[in-house]
Amino acid sequence: MTKVENKHITVYEHQKLLVGKELSQDQYEALLRFYGNYSPFFTLIRNGVKFCSYVGVLQVGNTLIEILPKADMSSGNGQETLWQKVLIQMLRTVWGFSVRDAGSSHLKIKHHSVLDLYFELYVFELEKLIHYGLIKKYRREERNTVGLKGKLAFTKHIQNNLVHQERFYIQTFNYTLHHLLHQVLYTALKVVQNLNRNTLLHARIGNLLLHFPEQKPIKVTPSTFERLPQDRKSLLYRPALEIAELLLLNYHPDISQGHKHVLALMFDMNALWEQFVLRLLQRNLKSYTVRGQVNKKFWKSTTGSLSSSLRPDILIHGRSSTVVLDTKWKYLNGEGPSADDLRQMYVYQEYFQANTAALIYPGTDRKLSGAYFQKEENKHLDTKECHILQISVEENTFLWQKKIVAAVEELFQNNQN
Repeated sequence: MTKVENKHITVYEHQKLLVGKELSQDQYEALLRFYGNYSPFFTLIRNGVKFCSYVGVLQVGNTLIEILPKADMSSGNGQETLWQKVLIQMLRTVWGFSVRDAGSSHLKIKHHSVLDLYFELYVFELEKLIHYGLIKKYRREERNTVGLKGKLAFTKHIQNNLVHQERFYIQTFNYTLHHLLHQVLYTALKVVQNLNRNTLLHARIGNLLLHFPEQKPIKVTPSTFERLPQDRKSLLYRPALEIAELLLLNYHPDISQGHKHVLALMFDMNALWEQFVLRLLQRNLKSYTVRGQVNKKFWKSTTGSLSSSLRPDILIHGRSSTVVLDTKWKYLNGEGPSADDLRQMYVYQEYFQANTAALIYPGTDRKLSGAYFQKEENKHLDTKECHILQISVEENTFLWQKKIVAAVEELFQNNQN
C-alpha cells in the first residue's frame, strides 16, 4: 500500500510506516524529536507510526512523506496521482489564495506533492512582487555620530555623550526596503531554498535571492504576523505572506544535528472536506444563501455554568425552503450512516426548521432517500427526511465539483415539487 522512491514515501491516511521497511531509524527518531510522544498527525506504534485523519506532507531532512486522502477501498492500487490531484484541488478551492491569480497557465511545474505546489506558488508570488516593485517604508534609526544630521535625541545624547561633547546622539528616518514585511518573506524564501527538491525551481529561487534585498535573519512566531501592517500598500503582499506564514509556523529546524529539518503541512481531512463542499456551494449556488457553522443554543444548565449548542456544517436558505447538510469524510462501504448521525440530522431539522437534510460522503455515486418515523403512530413523516449523498471522486476534478453542486441543487428541486 506504500510506495518508496528516491526518499519520497507515499502513504494514505490511517496507514502505517515501519522502521526498517519504509522508515529508517534516523527518520523515525527525527519525527520523535520534533513531536515527542504526541502528535495530532500520527500515533506511535511498535517500531513505527500510524497516521490519523490528517493529510499533506511531512518533510524530514531529505525525505518527503506524503500522506494522501483515502475515500474508497481501491486507494493504493496505482491511484496516487489521482489522490494527489484531489488533495491539491481541495486545497485550491478552500484556500484559493494565489491559485486564482496564478492559474494553470502560470504554474508550469508538475507537482509531485502538495509541498511542490506551495513552493512554486510562493516563488511565483515573490516574482510578481519584484515585477511590480517592492514597497519601501520609513524606519527609525538611532545612533551616535560626529555630525549632527537629523533630530537630536536629547535625553540619550546627555546619557551617552556627557564626556564626549564632539559627538551627537541622533534620530533619523530612512526610506528603505529593509523592514518587517521583507524580513518575513526573505526568511521564508531561505526555508524554501533549503527544503526544495524540485530541480525545475532551483534557478528561479536563485534568481529571487539575487534580486530580493538581503534581510537580517529574524525569529518568526505567530505574533510576528500579528504585527505586520494591514494597509493599502501591503495588499499585494497578502498572498505571499499567507504562504510564508503557513511555511514558517510549520517549520522545525534541526538545531542539534542540522540535517534533519522537519516541515509539516498537514490538514485535517474532515475539516477540509467540510470547507471544500461549503466553498463549492457558496460559489455556485448564487440564488441561495449558503452559510457554514451556524450556531444555535441547545441546552444550558440551571446554574448557567454549562451550555451546549447546535452547529450544522452547512445551512442553505432558498426562497421557500431550507436544507441542512453535514459532511462526513468516511467510506460507507455499502452500509448506511450511523444512528448517531441520523439522530443529529433529525435535531438539526427540528431546531433550524429545515425542510430536508442530507449527509454528504465521498465514495461510489449513490443517493439514498429516507424518512423518519412518526413518534405517535410509528408512520413516516413527509416533512422530516434525511438523504444520503455519496459522490464519487473523479480524475476530472471540475466534473467532480459539478456533481456535488448538482446533487445539492436536486434536493431543492425535489422539495419544491
